[in-house]
Amino acid sequence: MPRRAYIGLATTFHDPALAIVGEDGEIRFAEATERFLQYKRAPNCEPDPAERVAALLDRHVERDAEIVVATSWSAPFAEGLARRAARGGFALEAIARRGLGLNRSLVPEIAELGLIAALHDQQARAGRGVLLALARHRGHARVSLRRYDHHLCHAAFACWGSPFAEAASLVVDGMGETGAAAIHRYRDDGRIETLRRHAGRESVGFFFGLVTDLCGFDQVKGEEWKVMGLAPYGRRDPELLALLRRLYAVRDGELVFADAATAREVAAALAARRPPEAAEQGWADLARCGQDVFEEMMAVLLAETAAKAPSENLVLSGGCALNSSFNGKIVGRTPFRRLYVPSAPADDGNAIGAAWLAASEDLGGARPPAARGFVSPYLGSSLRTDAFGPMAAWEPRLRRLPEDRLIAETARLLAEGRLVGWAQGRAEFGPRALGNRSILADPRPAGMKDLINAKVKFREAFRPFAPAILAEHGPDWFEDYQESPYMERTLRWRPEKRALVPAVVHADGTGRLQSVRREWNPRFHALLSAFHRLTGVPVLLNTSFNVMGKPILHGAEDAILMFHTTGLDVVVVEDAMLVKDPAWVRE
Repeated sequence: MPRRAYIGLATTFHDPALAIVGEDGEIRFAEATERFLQYKRAPNCEPDPAERVAALLDRHVERDAEIVVATSWSAPFAEGLARRAARGGFALEAIARRGLGLNRSLVPEIAELGLIAALHDQQARAGRGVLLALARHRGHARVSLRRYDHHLCHAAFACWGSPFAEAASLVVDGMGETGAAAIHRYRDDGRIETLRRHAGRESVGFFFGLVTDLCGFDQVKGEEWKVMGLAPYGRRDPELLALLRRLYAVRDGELVFADAATAREVAAALAARRPPEAAEQGWADLARCGQDVFEEMMAVLLAETAAKAPSENLVLSGGCALNSSFNGKIVGRTPFRRLYVPSAPADDGNAIGAAWLAASEDLGGARPPAARGFVSPYLGSSLRTDAFGPMAAWEPRLRRLPEDRLIAETARLLAEGRLVGWAQGRAEFGPRALGNRSILADPRPAGMKDLINAKVKFREAFRPFAPAILAEHGPDWFEDYQESPYMERTLRWRPEKRALVPAVVHADGTGRLQSVRREWNPRFHALLSAFHRLTGVPVLLNTSFNVMGKPILHGAEDAILMFHTTGLDVVVVEDAMLVKDPAWVRE
């Protein structure tokens, strides 16, 4: 029997992604399409362009392997969309007839139908790129297509990648197949049992999207993060809270949303109160109140989850699991004592979830054996340093250094206040830079945050930066410390430590931390350790290696471009170091 490999595709209209998984569940590759295309969120783009797939097959899949393509929306759902399309439901004229007012989902009618039409397009073409790649480059078409429930894909990636033997699982996002939330039980036999699928068009995800837009940002561009960053600067306005709370109620322990007329009234009232400066500076008070009401809604869903799936362990996924500000509060506010959020909890992570479900199906429904325990986030493309070869002849600022010296020099430059772009190994899977595609800086100078926002990131001054911390020092620096390998939760700094690292302490005394262990990322751990020896501080400022509006960089050429077009002082790509002043590097 030929070997089999699984290609998982995240096929929503935003954040497409591709993963390659072996028969035992080993993740060989996983990457969001936006990285390869350098197109933020890659809306409506195929996750499997044929030439891209061909190169990945050569690198990660045996030539005689049978290919199973697994996608992140179920067959009944895709068939329902196809029937609707056949009736003309997604024709341009049909979409144009929809109104501009909000419906119960808190999305304009015309926008919602447009998104569903785009979702249909993605399902209709799923797997074509893989098929063409096989036909052109391997001379066969041994490929089959399987479709899996959207929220089950979320749950599979999160549950099977967690450190838990059993857990309650909650998925919360903007749009699912029957509704925008689902509760599962992750059983101790490795199976995932669906307990409840919420029904209806409304969602917590679209609520936060509405707040994002009213704050002066853009949910289509994925700017919900700006709301989290701005919220600590706002105040709890009783009138804003009262308006937002009109959008939901709790009945018999379940979350119930307001009707369309109420949604439109609330949105109009909020828009009328919006200050003139919101378009440029954001609306801090609404950001604060919107975050607070989001947390109220999530608390209702978590209480329902705890009642239906009692456990001390919680696995949280879906786009709403990217709200790190709330994630850090869950353990202290709920019956759950331990929390796991995967590195890619949003729709891109469903590429792995779908592939794992396909592997599981061939194992009789069991958890794939390799899908257990800590999942490394470093699953994406490797870096090629070919571009540095020709540069050596004419670029005096370029150095090629052995690893121990590279780490020592980088740590010293950071301690001297230099801004460093750091690109090593395989790219992270998920939206966070975790030490392989990062911009790093010394967290001790109070002005470092403003310097990076102005010179490198070119973004709003209120946007905070994250601390990467040696995991063994976490309890000494954070209250009620929880390990955070994927920068997925925000915790409160100990008061006596805040003045030591002001560049990574947010306005409310918190930080969205990344815990770093040697076994997870040896080179990044070594750099943090070297900085700690020089400064006594086991923390580095860590932000994504990009400028505002662009995805995290993909290749060495992107790093070189940022070196020349931003205020970065140093760029380190594998063993190559570029510095603005050659005298900075000791001979």
